[in-house]
Amino acid sequence: MRKLDIVFEDKYLIVVNKPAKLLTIATNKNKEHNLYAEVYDYLHKKNQKVFIVNRLDKDTSGLVIFAKSEKIKDLMQNNWNYVIRKYYAIVDGIVEKGGVVQSYLKETKTLLTYSTRDKSGKYAKTIYNPLFHNNNYSLLDIEIKTGRKNQIRVHMQDIGHSILGDRKYGFIKSNRMYLHAYYLEFKHPITAELIKLEIKIPKEFNRIINCN
Repeated sequence: MRKLDIVFEDKYLIVVNKPAKLLTIATNKNKEHNLYAEVYDYLHKKNQKVFIVNRLDKDTSGLVIFAKSEKIKDLMQNNWNYVIRKYYAIVDGIVEKGGVVQSYLKETKTLLTYSTRDKSGKYAKTIYNPLFHNNNYSLLDIEIKTGRKNQIRVHMQDIGHSILGDRKYGFIKSNRMYLHAYYLEFKHPITAELIKLEIKIPKEFNRIINCN
């Protein structure tokens, strides 16, 4: 079995770097191997329980938090709006200026998320800033102020710069989706310590942005 990439662990929490193409947790329609099962196996050997705090899309890599009790999970989720969450994304085209995307998100009957001005949808806010670009793609630093399903993917499509490898929202042409959750900052639910976790940009991101 693949070794877990553990970024942080204490008596209450464990944070893992999830690879792309791995489900965070099994669904009713998809029972394939997933990150939750890997963390469960790891903690079960230590007689510890596991509860999922946040999820990433299957094709998104990066930081996922698990709690070791239901109480800790609830404390983290109840304060989730105060957690700082940042991503790297490689998008199609040249993005020269940063910006903010705000919309209300809804789902079609086929579970495709889309932006609307209809306030009956779920409000979503995404902040993006370009870090680098070549002739074909741009590397963006993205911070989400809300955590809606497929939020970044839809908002990048909205500005005309879909994420490289995103087969659902507009730009395929790759063997993975180039979206990586690289940064989390939050107040520890028990110790009150400010926790800042940051992981490096994946090597394949550098290859794409530097070689095209």
